Amino acid sequence: MLDQAAPDFSLPATGNPDFSLSSLKGSKVVLYFYPKDSTPGCTTESQNFRDLHDEFVAANTVVLGISRDSIKSHDNFRAKQALPFALVSDPDETACTLFGVMKMKNMYGKQVRGIERSTFVIDADGVLRREWRGVKVPGHAQEVLDYIKTL
Repeated sequence: MLDQAAPDFSLPATGNPDFSLSSLKGSKVVLYFYPKDSTPGCTTESQNFRDLHDEFVAANTVVLGISRDSIKSHDNFRAKQALPFALVSDPDETACTLFGVMKMKNMYGKQVRGIERSTFVIDADGVLRREWRGVKVPGHAQEVLDYIKTL
């Protein structure tokens, strides 16, 4: 998938019920897939992207968080964490499937299917340039920003 056109999708996002990835051509895009709103790792990751948001904007980059949560859940999470970017709702796993982020994971000794924390960078021409899978949260948003600045 790297160095190819990123797969387009249309899904509801906070503030935009008809969001589509292709509408962002001309801007760089960071898509970060996370398991669930208001959980510790996902909250920290979202706060880290929030705290660097002005630098992403200065680099002509749109940041989007994606999970299977509902728009209502996303609206609450976004407001509580003062997130300046949209969150995309993917309850049917449309984008999750296109980007291959659904995995079997162990949770409390049980196998569950869920989102593997992953981030993708798409350049202004809509080409997928970088991916991180199995992301560890500490330092990740800064690493993504550092990469964006090389494009």
